[in-house]
Amino acid sequence: MRARIGFTGLTTAVLLAAVSGIASAQDTTRVAPDSLRDTTAVAPAPAVSDTAATDTAAAAVDTVAAAVDSTPPPPAAVVPPDSVVVVDRVLAVVGNRPVLASQVDEELFSRQAQGLKLPDDPKHLDALRREVVSSIVDEELLVQQAMRDTTIHVTDQEIADGVEQQIRQVRDNFTSELDYKNELKKAGFQTPEEYRRFLTDQQRRAALQNRLIDGLKGAGKLKSVAPTEQEMRKYFEANKGSLGSRPATLSFQQIVISPKPSPAAKARTRAQADSIVLELRRGADFATAARRFSQDPGSKDQGGSLNWFRRGVMVPEFERAAFTLRPGMISDPVESPFGFHIIQVERTQPAEVQARHILLIPEIDSANVKKAHALANRLHDLVARGAPIDSLQRLYHDPAGGEREAENVPMDKLPEAYAGPIAKADSGAVVPVFTVKGPGDRDQYIVLKVTNRRSQGDIRFEDVKDRIRQQLGQELAIRHYIDQLRKSTYVELRI
Repeated sequence: MRARIGFTGLTTAVLLAAVSGIASAQDTTRVAPDSLRDTTAVAPAPAVSDTAATDTAAAAVDTVAAAVDSTPPPPAAVVPPDSVVVVDRVLAVVGNRPVLASQVDEELFSRQAQGLKLPDDPKHLDALRREVVSSIVDEELLVQQAMRDTTIHVTDQEIADGVEQQIRQVRDNFTSELDYKNELKKAGFQTPEEYRRFLTDQQRRAALQNRLIDGLKGAGKLKSVAPTEQEMRKYFEANKGSLGSRPATLSFQQIVISPKPSPAAKARTRAQADSIVLELRRGADFATAARRFSQDPGSKDQGGSLNWFRRGVMVPEFERAAFTLRPGMISDPVESPFGFHIIQVERTQPAEVQARHILLIPEIDSANVKKAHALANRLHDLVARGAPIDSLQRLYHDPAGGEREAENVPMDKLPEAYAGPIAKADSGAVVPVFTVKGPGDRDQYIVLKVTNRRSQGDIRFEDVKDRIRQQLGQELAIRHYIDQLRKSTYVELRI
């Protein structure tokens, strides 16, 4: 949950200040009439006179006082006639949108809640506030650019679904509705609906930014910028405090052997897929058919829904079909290492699609299972005698079973099926053949060689150099793009 502070508008804040009797020198300041635009939560407006401002505030105070109590407010509640209450300040303007001091305070408060200690020195605190203002400006530039892009669409439904999921996760942390509401109030939200509105705005802005960046990447307009060695080391030094210690890790190469279906079994499955496609094209409901026929345990119960995915996520055969379909179309059966897929694309973006699928897996008889096991044992013996595992991978590895190699996998992150056989294996060891569950809950046979084993220790630059190069390269590319937006958009800093 993200805490926030600050008022929602000028009138509300002035009324609250008046009723509460806020009249200290800290909360009021004398300003010239033409600078009133910096004390409001709106874009620059025509100047108003001191007398008019005082009359408006006095009228507001009288209205609230009458509503709360028929007795006159105490003298301390009266705003001096030659001053106004500073409610909020415009610290920057991006296009026609202001960046308010309350937004900066909100972000600082949020960082404090996440463990950041604010500097005591006024100079350093001011520098931090400027940094936050700059980051908010960057975010606003991306949001405005996304809103101008007619190819980017963020639906109310997807935002509502995401907000509902986040609210459920937060709500589940409390035993009663009263505790939940009290915690929201501590964070500055008076009602659950106010919190919902806040999350809706945050998620919509995040979705717009992500869609914009993903679209630029997909179109090849946001190419990674190669960082220098000095930049990477500087990045490492600035962030190594948050990296913790290096866990004990294993690296390995593997060959996954999957039993293959007979030609007759594949033909039967293909015929079933053709009949389902025919019914779907006649108007049958795709989600209902997926729940009935699909053998993909990860999407079957969701009606075959795969949600949004980008290029490079699915196997090539599936991806080629999905990215050529128009929304609503039903594909012909698509064969991949997993089986036969029937695909329906629901919506598209420049670099991603939202789709459903039905997976049909051909049956495999016991004779083919025995063949696969025997092949795995032969390959194990070859690797143990020194045969290059790389060459054998190119001939026999099933890509549907996973990657050919894994680098520096933390020991406590190893899948259960792997942890037992390889947890105590030394570097260079070829472990006995073991099985894991593949598509359709069928056994796959693993031939595995441990290539490196490292004990726990401090994280070194070399341990994360490749990750830093990739991450920093993307950040520099986005930074360059934002700099271009700054040149083409009106941006004024007032801090």
